[in-house]
Amino acid sequence: MSTDSKALEIKNVSKRFGEVEAARDVSFAVERGEIFGLIGPNGAGKTTIIRMLMEIIKADSGEIRILGEPLRESTKNKIGYLPEERGLYKKLTVIETLLYLSSLKGKTGDATRQRTTSLLQATGMLAHQHKKVEELSKGMAQLIQFVATILHDPELVILDEPFYGLDPVNTRMLKDMVGELRKQGKTIILSTHMMNEVEELCDRILMIDKGRSVLYGSLSEIKSRHRTDSVLLSVDGALGQIEGIVSMKNHGTHYQLLLDKQMSPQTLLASLVGRNITINRFEVATPSLSEIFVQVVTGQRT
Repeated sequence: MSTDSKALEIKNVSKRFGEVEAARDVSFAVERGEIFGLIGPNGAGKTTIIRMLMEIIKADSGEIRILGEPLRESTKNKIGYLPEERGLYKKLTVIETLLYLSSLKGKTGDATRQRTTSLLQATGMLAHQHKKVEELSKGMAQLIQFVATILHDPELVILDEPFYGLDPVNTRMLKDMVGELRKQGKTIILSTHMMNEVEELCDRILMIDKGRSVLYGSLSEIKSRHRTDSVLLSVDGALGQIEGIVSMKNHGTHYQLLLDKQMSPQTLLASLVGRNITINRFEVATPSLSEIFVQVVTGQRT
């Protein structure tokens, strides 16, 4: 195994379909052992990038390295890929499907059967192992496809909209399993347009829009970068007049104060303490990833 710290490196990758630029000079890296979010509006180019990683389609230009080397057939066996378009052999049973797909990755024998049983147990699907795939509900089939994705114990797991269509219970279970994969040292790339999932699971993200990279970095850095000069405040009694405040909104349980450019949150807090005001809550407002997403994408299109 390569000692390279990066599970994935993409440098200046572009792909065009006729007049449409599906990817335009995209560069990013994914560190080993992290959960990396690939996000953007529908049609932004997320799936195109994933398909280029898997060599389902070829990039027009640029360089892609996976697990420290150019993508080879041997490298593909170290990758687990859950595509957005699900596809299982409908006439085979669950267990037949999983063992067959695992054999394509070079995994057979008793150890593979034991791992299959363990994963079916973990997903609550063991009782359905002898059912044909066509007998399963959409959500059940999705869980089986997830099991197939990780059954061969890949180093890199690529999940394209893995939670779409799942009920809340199975969504929670799958998120816990993704977290467990990370604890095992696996690298996960999560492609989704659901920002709450990204905020909950991901360490760093790449946001693309119209095939271009528009936001890249850790969630904490990105939120700090897009932070507004706003404070959420709850106090005992009346707040009174405060210098350096552009606007004040009373939300019932708390105030939202918009600070002017000369007033920092630290200065405001010191002023309130100096006035002997009892403070129950003081929080610098941080925008959600959904708000940042809308702000960035709207800004790119104006």
